[in-house]
Amino acid sequence: MSKAIIKLTYKQVIDSSANTDFERGILSASYREFLLKSQAYNPGNMLKTFSEMKNNDGRANSLHYKLSFSIGYFIESLKNKIPVLTDTLGNNITFEVSHLELIESDITDISAHKIAINYITSDLLLMNTIGEYLVLSANHGESTFTVKMQDHLAISSYHNINSAGLNKQNILAA
Repeated sequence: MSKAIIKLTYKQVIDSSANTDFERGILSASYREFLLKSQAYNPGNMLKTFSEMKNNDGRANSLHYKLSFSIGYFIESLKNKIPVLTDTLGNNITFEVSHLELIESDITDISAHKIAINYITSDLLLMNTIGEYLVLSANHGESTFTVKMQDHLAISSYHNINSAGLNKQNILAA
């Protein structure tokens, strides 16, 4: 197998079934911000859902970005560790950036509020695949860890490396 530089993205969906303090905090803070920020796209409160607001005014798509400020504290508390993704030894995988995605909401019903946090890793060296497992290195092949492919996990960036010329300089330049 030829080696590659990849980025992983893990999508954590948070809704009314939230069961951790982190998820409940994210849900509550983002819903309160939705109620506040959505007013600009809902004159007269004629619309109830995020979908209706998007269909009526495309600028409502900016709510994805605007709501992200309300959860900044919670994301910082993670210390760049994806809370729901671990390697095969139980160590949390680190992420470089995260993005909030507002899936749906309703100004009259918090139970309809549903968001996703997309955690994106820094560049990882894909050393090999073994069945549904990825053998990865975050430090240019000096040590490895293994992650199982699973629902909500995707390879979001892939750059093939010529294995004949693989060395630390080539990995850094890729």
